[in-house]
Amino acid sequence: MLAKAKEAWDQELISRQEEKQRYLNDRVQQGNTHGLRLAELQEFCKELHLKVGIVDEERYDIEARVLHNTREIQDLKMKVLDLRGKFKRPALRRVRVSADAMLRALLGSKHKVSMDLRANLKSVKKEDTEKERPVEVSDWRKNVEAMSGMEGRKKMFDAAKSPSGQ
Repeated sequence: MLAKAKEAWDQELISRQEEKQRYLNDRVQQGNTHGLRLAELQEFCKELHLKVGIVDEERYDIEARVLHNTREIQDLKMKVLDLRGKFKRPALRRVRVSADAMLRALLGSKHKVSMDLRANLKSVKKEDTEKERPVEVSDWRKNVEAMSGMEGRKKMFDAAKSPSGQ
């Protein structure tokens, strides 16, 4: 199968080259400059220059058409993608619905069921944690004076030593 494809491709290349050669033979005349005088050569060059200008204008027009067509194709591709539904989905918002409204929506308007979901909940009283904790207010100056000097350090050392000794 690959061999057949290669043969077809080679045949297509050969046919393109032959078609190109035929086109060039039809469009381009062979310039015979042997034995021409200076005035005839100048006239021949002017004719060639005019033909080059015409061909250049055609090439520019064709390039402009190709560019226009590619832009139009790109626009049409974008429209096709838009029509397929490749849109960004908007973020959903939360909606608060009561239990009664939800049941009405699910069961329909014929069924009138009311449900109080909060009625069966336990009631819990909040206790003040600050009231339970006794707050000791002492004079901070006494504590600083007691801990200053060697006596305070000795007390701290003894306090740290005594629990581990027991």
